Amino acid sequence: MTSEDETYMRRALELARQAALADETPVGAVVVHLRTGQIVGEGRNRRENGKNALYHAEVEAIDSACKALGGWRLWECALYVTLEPCPMCAGALINARIARVVFGADDPKAGCCGSVTDLFALPFNHRPPVEGGCLAAECTSLLRAFFAALRKKKS
Repeated sequence: MTSEDETYMRRALELARQAALADETPVGAVVVHLRTGQIVGEGRNRRENGKNALYHAEVEAIDSACKALGGWRLWECALYVTLEPCPMCAGALINARIARVVFGADDPKAGCCGSVTDLFALPFNHRPPVEGGCLAAECTSLLRAFFAALRKKKS
């Protein structure tokens, strides 16, 4: 991991904290244009408030980047996300032709970049390289604290 990776992941963590403040699972994502280093898309989980299963941080960030760049092919972009992508989001990353994926915390329940399965290892027409563990302790701590508070609130 580079210092740039950590910088982009810190922005994703800010978005994850915003999600937590809105009582959403704290996941944040940014799409970065690799040539310019500019963040061209951002997203955070909004499933609970939006009442929509599609409102994941990665999907929102991809949508935002496509609009900003004027096209659906994000082959010059990397995605940074605080939690390992699920099957839906991994599929969206394949379809968007994302050039690189960097995530923070492993997801042993739904992660599709190596935890449960690795969709990027299957023979799809696009397979981005993946690096996990960027600021993993911070990403994991945020998720654990959120779910501990949620359990406490429910009891």
